[in-house]
Amino acid sequence: MEARDAYSKTDSAFVDWKAGKSIDPAKRWAAWHAIVSEAVSRGVEVRRARIVSTPVSEYIRFEHEVTEGLNVAAGEQVRWLPRRNASDLLLPGNDFWLFDSRLLYLNHFDGEGEPTEPEITEDPEIAKLCDTAFEAVWNRATPHAEFAAY
Repeated sequence: MEARDAYSKTDSAFVDWKAGKSIDPAKRWAAWHAIVSEAVSRGVEVRRARIVSTPVSEYIRFEHEVTEGLNVAAGEQVRWLPRRNASDLLLPGNDFWLFDSRLLYLNHFDGEGEPTEPEITEDPEIAKLCDTAFEAVWNRATPHAEFAAY
């Protein structure tokens, strides 16, 4: 689950996109594309939920634009939830990946959206909290193909 309106603004792909350069997401992030494609081919379900402010930030417009060619093309299911529709949900304070409802990879960022040291935990209470939060967001969110970021 992702809940920031901007990530690394110095990321070369974002900088290139802002400059109007063409980006081939599957090539640019080939390693990620390969990992997800392989997992999905084995029957693993990969879901990504993004909570975003609306109107969306420039960074989220970039993310939305590359999602089809990267995430969806690799087999991820992606949904978007406007932040205003999440006000009554209890959400963790950090973005995360949850594997098999037990292994939690927490992403930490500084105030500028640059990644800092991630955290991995198998604490069952935190995993359950994140699992419950993700499902609540997922059930409310709009599938990528139906979400207008502009």
